[in-house]
Amino acid sequence: MNKKNYFHSTGNSKRANALKHGYKSGLELEISEQIKKSEYELRYETETLTYTVPERKAKYTPDFVFVKRNGATMYIETKGRWTTADRTKMKHVLQSNPGIDIRMIFQNPNQKLSKTSLTTYETYARKLGIVHVAKKDIPAEWMSECVKFGEHPADPKRFFG
Repeated sequence: MNKKNYFHSTGNSKRANALKHGYKSGLELEISEQIKKSEYELRYETETLTYTVPERKAKYTPDFVFVKRNGATMYIETKGRWTTADRTKMKHVLQSNPGIDIRMIFQNPNQKLSKTSLTTYETYARKLGIVHVAKKDIPAEWMSECVKFGEHPADPKRFFG
């Protein structure tokens, strides 16, 4: 029996193309290309955040990291599929890091959590406290909050370290 390995696809899929370029999904590759075309520095999975799952410590690496003009950090996470495990992880990350600026870009923010659910990805993200949600592209308003490549923030701050 020949089963297709969906996690290490070698076909002509968006995921396979993304894997060739060092990304985990087609959406991550698309967002990285958008960043490269802009005047912003591409920082893909450059930081790791700690968070606590009840009874154990865990780590989370956001997809993209930006420095905002005020020196704060903006994290952008991209999701095609937002599984139960991913939603639980994000809930723990947010609980363990109050005040963090994590923004979500979904392939389809109107996607339901499951076939029987009335809740969409966007609705659930907002319920978690993620106020910035977008579809497929980084909104220009988000980018305007950030320093461009070679610029320096007015007041350098780091959420961690």
